Amino acid sequence: MGKTRVGILNVTGYAGVELARLLSGHPFVDLVSVTGRSSAGQTLGQVFPHMADLDLPISSELTDIDLVFSALPHRESADQLIPFIDRGVKVIDISADFRLKNPSLYEEWYGFPHPAPNLLKTAVYGLPELHRAEIKLSNIVANPGCYPTASILALAPAVKAGIVTGNIIVDAKSGLSGAGRSLKLSGHFCEADEDVIAYSIASHRHQPEIFQELSFLNPGLNGVTFSPHLVPMTRGILATCYAQLARGLTTAGVEALYQDFYRDEPFVRVVPEPPHTKHTAGTNMCCVHVTVDARTGLLIAVAALDNLIKGAAGQAIQNMNLMLGYPENTGLPRLAQFP
Repeated sequence: MGKTRVGILNVTGYAGVELARLLSGHPFVDLVSVTGRSSAGQTLGQVFPHMADLDLPISSELTDIDLVFSALPHRESADQLIPFIDRGVKVIDISADFRLKNPSLYEEWYGFPHPAPNLLKTAVYGLPELHRAEIKLSNIVANPGCYPTASILALAPAVKAGIVTGNIIVDAKSGLSGAGRSLKLSGHFCEADEDVIAYSIASHRHQPEIFQELSFLNPGLNGVTFSPHLVPMTRGILATCYAQLARGLTTAGVEALYQDFYRDEPFVRVVPEPPHTKHTAGTNMCCVHVTVDARTGLLIAVAALDNLIKGAAGQAIQNMNLMLGYPENTGLPRLAQFP
């Protein structure tokens, strides 16, 4: 049986090149075609010297593939994926274009009508810990955002069990690679170094994504307040989530609930101490820690992950493995880089 032929739209972004790096070591697929909006005609090694051994030309269009990953920006991604979908090619979209089920909500948060609203109903949200069975049967998978992956995994067991009430607060921090490779003032070294900033408060596009998925687990969910921050590091997300407990529970009781929820998950680890972002650097792992503040009755759930792997490229490959019937952990690192 031959290998699956895969391609990447926009290999020249951070998520795209991380996809290429991980796919190059996958035993069951061949990365045969990649595109780059401004780098067509060059080789991958010319744009990224660390990828020189792959010796793959960057083209303007994908050719002869069985599955396509899109690392294009939102709006552009859907437009370029629709022809593949129409031909029956399996697609995994790393942009936000197929994440929200409600087309009106998509237009509200992204500023334009969705080009194929009928496809939003059939696309599956690609968080395997919640949607594994649907992903296996899907031809369109919407890879989750990096912030939502950490936030949802931190909160899902508590929300599904109905042990929290009221508004949930998510305070999340990301490395600069989450903003992509495009030049912007906030990403300059002199602007970002030795500085932490909150941004898009109460208006970040990942908020409706987090609320949508948690609401599916518990339709009675009140609301989610999401506050993202940029910190001066390259990789990593740390999400600290706060929710009022609906009834008196101890840390041990909540931790047991989380351990049971994630017992068979290959890429979520419930840990006894608050995780560092370095504990997940270079891996597809998400580390989750829970504590109950007995004085206030608050649940505090913390999740750490690598925004470019479990938050993007690695999770996309995890979804690909499920869609193609390969072992879910194939080609995905579990041990962190250190230091």
